[in-house]
Amino acid sequence: MRVSLPGAEAANPALARLIEEMDAAREQLTTAYLEEDFLANPHPAVAWLKSCIERGVVDYAKGAGVDYPVDFRIQAWPNINRFGDYHNLHNHPHSWLSGTYYVQMPEGDAATPGRSDRDPNAISFYDPRPQANMTAIRDDPQVDPEYRLLPTSGEMLVWPAFLHHMVHVNLSRDVRISISFNVVLRWRNDYLP
Repeated sequence: MRVSLPGAEAANPALARLIEEMDAAREQLTTAYLEEDFLANPHPAVAWLKSCIERGVVDYAKGAGVDYPVDFRIQAWPNINRFGDYHNLHNHPHSWLSGTYYVQMPEGDAATPGRSDRDPNAISFYDPRPQANMTAIRDDPQVDPEYRLLPTSGEMLVWPAFLHHMVHVNLSRDVRISISFNVVLRWRNDYLP
């Protein structure tokens, strides 16, 4: 799911300031994501984002055909990616959904030397079926080993947590600021097929 959040223009500067203050106070803000829950912060912009994520999870479930209430909690953490930072291929175990909200995305591409096929600051999602593309033919809509997109500030992405993904290198002198989250189910037997 890809959605632009209403009110992002007002919330993003406040979120960026808050995250930069947190980053100045901690040595490993991005990699220490389990140390605290960002959405527990009492800041009004964080409360706005929490309500947007909760609404997004409900909308995602409805869009997927889940027509009953789902009991979940959200665990979130901020990311600051400077020049040269990226996130290796990974997924998010023990979660139902994962997502990212983009607070600040660098504008344009840095004029750095190197390969022309790089997509700085893009995110790529990969087909989870092993070797699914081995028998693919051109224009087959069932097989696309990689789905790559370049998010913009104010957008939220939500996807199944099992999906492998990676974030491409930031080649800008401007920082990329985002807030990632996991949606963890509180188990109920109602979820069984």
